[in-house]
Parts: sequence; structure tokens; C-alpha cells
Amino acid sequence: MEQYDYTELIRAAQTGQERAYAPYSRFAVGAAVLTASGHIFPGCNIENAAYPVTMCAERVALFSAYAAGEREIVAIAVITATDAVASPCGACRQVILELAPRSIVLLLNTRGDQQITTPQELLPAAFGASQLSEAKERG
Repeated sequence: MEQYDYTELIRAAQTGQERAYAPYSRFAVGAAVLTASGHIFPGCNIENAAYPVTMCAERVALFSAYAAGEREIVAIAVITATDAVASPCGACRQVILELAPRSIVLLLNTRGDQQITTPQELLPAAFGASQLSEAKERG
């Protein structure tokens, strides 16, 4: 794993957490994505009274990067105010694996704990484009 100072990325995730809109769960999550060009895109969870339309911080950050034309994601940081670091939900794991497959994933909490992982470690035996191609070929 390449050594990199993720201080600014972590700071952006912390800022995202401060900006979270979580009036229902009160579970504020911040995320930030670092691209190969050096840009950082923050994200925060945004809840809605119609729960299914709530958006997770990880996807907000990744979608913002992609909307800006960035396709090479180097790292993503996710921060929560939990006793131990919290892992992304299943939907976010799937999106991280597809949009940032070679990235470093930093899981953090506000107490200063940190875990470094990869999209493949978060979602082993993942569903992906290859399965869709196989189905098309059989189709």
C-alpha cells in the first residue's frame, strides 16, 4: 500500500459529518473521496422522512466526484461518532466496489480510531458487471 498523508481527506470527512442532515437517526456520517488528480469531494448523510430516499455519505461523496468527471478514486474516508469504527452499509459497499475498486478505504471514528481496508475486503464475492455480461451472453 502506498504511503500517503490522508490528513486533508480526513478533515473533509469530518466537515462532511458536521454538515450531515440526520434528524431522524441522529447518526451523522461524514465521508470524503480523494481522486487521482488530487481533488477531494466531501459527502454527508442526508435523511428524509421517506426513509428509502435517504442518501449515505459515502455515495454522496462518490457521486459528487463522478458528477465532476473524476473517475479514478484513490481513497475514501468515512467517519462516525461510534465507539468502534463503523463499516459502510451494503449498498455503499457495492457502490464503492464498482466506482472505486482500487481505492483505499479509511474507516474512522471521532475518538481517533482508524482502520484501513479495501473495497474487496468490505465486499468479498461481490456482484458486478461480469455477472451481467454472463447473463446477457446466455440470454
